[in-house]
Amino acid sequence: MKIVAGKYGGRKLIVPKGRGVRPTTDKVRGAVFNMLISRKAVEGANVLDAFCGSGALGIEAISRGADYCYFIDKSRSSLDIARENVIALGAEGYCNFVIRDSVKLQEKPGDIQNYNLVFLDPPYNRGLIPKVLERLINGNWLEFGAWIICESERSFDLPETLGILVDSKKIYGDIKITLAQYIS
Repeated sequence: MKIVAGKYGGRKLIVPKGRGVRPTTDKVRGAVFNMLISRKAVEGANVLDAFCGSGALGIEAISRGADYCYFIDKSRSSLDIARENVIALGAEGYCNFVIRDSVKLQEKPGDIQNYNLVFLDPPYNRGLIPKVLERLINGNWLEFGAWIICESERSFDLPETLGILVDSKKIYGDIKITLAQYIS
């Protein structure tokens, strides 16, 4: 797996091993970032990469001009791989890593900024995306107008509640990408 474009474009990433991790493919990541860049959502963004796995989505954002990425995963091994990928690129100054279950996020600490670009790529078929969005909204983690990318199973439909407006949906094989915006 490689970073698709930007200042780290073409650099290889380490991917967690095992069946429990399903990294976003280069093709899908490229398509996601084409959508985001056309909406001017990446340059200067403060990114939250929940369920970060290898960190590929957050790292791609940094590569393409995001200012900062907060990586969250409840798996120590996944978070360590994301950190190792960031260190290999020399991008540590742009990132922070926290071992935490995104479904259990509380109110955002005052010393942490609000996010205007969020990646949600949880394990499929567990109904985690709406739960995490509710936590992010109720915990004051999101900036008004924040863009949210949800990677899910093909059958998932993001409920248009909680002040989230679905902008577009794309299908890539068994994967659905939903681009939404926080409007409340």
